[in-house]
Amino acid sequence: MKMQAYLFMGVSTFFGLVAALYAYWAWVVEGEIEWTGTVALVVSIAFGWMIGFWLWQSARRSERYHGLAPEERLDGEIAENAGEYGFFSPHSWWPLFTAMAVAFLAIGVAIGWWMVFIGALAVILTAIGWVFEYYRGQFSH
Repeated sequence: MKMQAYLFMGVSTFFGLVAALYAYWAWVVEGEIEWTGTVALVVSIAFGWMIGFWLWQSARRSERYHGLAPEERLDGEIAENAGEYGFFSPHSWWPLFTAMAVAFLAIGVAIGWWMVFIGALAVILTAIGWVFEYYRGQFSH
């Protein structure tokens, strides 16, 4: 995971250089900073460093308890990563309903704020349904 962390942080640093160049270039050409692109690039820096830092911390924590991961070692074998990766839902309707609720909320911003409140409530309820899907019924754990 350390290599992925370094990639995220490296690309984010590149975005920082591009953001500075973009802001300077816009200042020279237009006489003012073009805020949309500059802010988007700065947000990209923050998001990339956030993910990279989380991956780096997770790799450090994992190395402390489990040793160096097989993909990080030169003598690592593919078979060392064999095993169960987790539980994946075979079928679920909740992602569809959550996506429709988010779409309703987004359309509400354009049409009317009353739709935003209904959409936010729908997003909260469908997210709760999605999270607790396997706590009851036929597939409960």
